[in-house]
Amino acid sequence: MGGGVNGTGIARDAAGRGLRVVLCEQDDLASHTSSASTKLIHGGLRYLEDFHFSLVRKALREREVLLGAAPHIMRPLHFVMPHAAHLRPAWMIRAGLFLYDHLASRAHLAASSGIRLDAHIAGEPLKSGYTRGFVYSDGWVDDARLVVLNALDAQARGAQVLTRVRCEQLRFENGLWQAGLRDAHGSATVSARAVVNASGPWVSEFVKRATPVHARHEVRLVKGSHIVVPRLFDHRFAYIFQNEDRRIVFAIPYEHDFTLIGTTDVDYHDDPAKVRIAADETSYLCALANRYFKHEITSADVVWSYSGVRPLLKDESNDPMSVTRDYALELDREPAPLLSVFGGKITTYRKLAEDAVTLVGSVLGHGAPPWTERATLPGGDLPDGSFGVFLRTVERNYSWLPGPLRRRYAHAYGTRITHVLKGATRLTDLGEQILPQLYEHEVEYLCREEFARTAEDILWRRSKLGLHLGKTDIEPLTRYLESRAAATPRAAEAL
Repeated sequence: MGGGVNGTGIARDAAGRGLRVVLCEQDDLASHTSSASTKLIHGGLRYLEDFHFSLVRKALREREVLLGAAPHIMRPLHFVMPHAAHLRPAWMIRAGLFLYDHLASRAHLAASSGIRLDAHIAGEPLKSGYTRGFVYSDGWVDDARLVVLNALDAQARGAQVLTRVRCEQLRFENGLWQAGLRDAHGSATVSARAVVNASGPWVSEFVKRATPVHARHEVRLVKGSHIVVPRLFDHRFAYIFQNEDRRIVFAIPYEHDFTLIGTTDVDYHDDPAKVRIAADETSYLCALANRYFKHEITSADVVWSYSGVRPLLKDESNDPMSVTRDYALELDREPAPLLSVFGGKITTYRKLAEDAVTLVGSVLGHGAPPWTERATLPGGDLPDGSFGVFLRTVERNYSWLPGPLRRRYAHAYGTRITHVLKGATRLTDLGEQILPQLYEHEVEYLCREEFARTAEDILWRRSKLGLHLGKTDIEPLTRYLESRAAATPRAAEAL
């Protein structure tokens, strides 16, 4: 249960080990926490301050694995930290960066260094008081596409992926779990020897409401919000800013024309499906950006914002920022195996999935070994693992595609671009241009193979075209999808 990064990662790993797998997600894939991240594959530099060395080491190791597994949707990103001496002394930052460089080996990323901001391109957008800084490397990821790729790989290895299907209850009968599933058209029951509850913010609530099991762990729900504004700088570097409250905020180049700023950490007690950014969060992020950037922003500059609820493993921390980002896997063997996933972060999802499947496999007597550490995700098998080399190949093979569209396809689909463009040899073969940069051919592919059903699925999760469309009327896409759904045979429904 759960179509976020952990659920799809577990389904992929399990199917690859020969287990029969059904995955159900109550909404679209990545429609909640897993599409609302800061889009980083990182060790978590600030966690070193709380002595979470084991977590950082694990995340740094995974950072290298993931950068090699999907170089089309992930890339190295260089972060600049302007030095504010009254917040943290330079020696402390240097020591932290030294640990960050050496806690795990690096194959894809450069080591950290000190820089003079008054002589560096990253210093140009900053206020004149910041003359010294540090630069280090981490990774960026298209988080929602990461989830989709895991689901695609799970399906290719035999898993059945059901979106917009809710698991309403687990009951135990005849030695098996009976999972009651429901979608918009009806209900069905699936029998299973074991169940994995990877429902993220709903993990504790589901155990209490819908199972006979009593979980030992709990999650603490913490809201993280982000804002997107028109581009604040022209270079390729990102920023990590310190604040008086010890929090840090990132400012990241985003979708070429924008800057992504986040995140906040606020305890959350409402329905995770209804999370929204609050006005004081927007003000907080604007104020912190204005402390560093020459060009000041206000809430009126925000072109898009999003929030997500992080299901953090509950500990004794009073401050939401200090709650551990590690995970716990709780296996209840009676009345039948139920594994619940508490906590975690995108960077460690693959390792979490590996641990989860190994644990479930041991209970089921299924000892197939782990396999995902050296496997690429769909579309990630680029020549020499280089996106630059791959892009040049795409430019030769699809010279008829407009440059921006060609680059977007290359980043989104990698080598699966051949699936998207199958049968097309000229622009007119892509069919109707339903919206700017969105052709009928791609929409059909997304619905047929990537589980998309609505305009939001396509414009905000399978792509970020919604950000570029501004106030463009998206009704043509909605009408197209409704017409397509009306023509879909009932046999194609999930249940």
